[in-house]
Amino acid sequence: LTKKSIKAPYDEESYINYVKLNNSRMKRWTKQGFIEPELAAAILAIDQPQKWILITEPWCGDAANSIPYIEKMAALNPNITIEVQLRDSESEIDNYLTNGGKSIPKLITRDTDGNDIFTWGPRPAEAQALVQKQKGSDASIDEKYGEILHWYKEDKGKSIQNEFLDLLS
Repeated sequence: LTKKSIKAPYDEESYINYVKLNNSRMKRWTKQGFIEPELAAAILAIDQPQKWILITEPWCGDAANSIPYIEKMAALNPNITIEVQLRDSESEIDNYLTNGGKSIPKLITRDTDGNDIFTWGPRPAEAQALVQKQKGSDASIDEKYGEILHWYKEDKGKSIQNEFLDLLS
């Protein structure tokens, strides 16, 4: 990608730091995370091609904690292909807002005719509830983000897997 093709704040130091941290988180979950057998069976049972459109940005902390699991799921079945779109570069996000906002990551699953099968995101429901609760808090952004990161560390991918199992059942 060239600078001209990206409409995002990637040159700002704070975003560069987020990208570095998120890269470490993604590597950790890619190495340590695993897909539960029941979910793996549901994914392997997909017998028709699906396109998983993943809208994200490299600075997004929720993405760093979710994308490794989404990639592991998709890798289990050759009927699943992933297309990654950057939210800030003319993606489809405007058609998939969360409470009116461009929250990411967002996964759109489509059949070969382009019909939506399901959407997921921007984070597991329990983490979303925590974010909603934090909106009324006087805690700093760093404290709020630390609480979310702690939730992801404790959850170890269980919630996203349970939600995908429900979506695929």
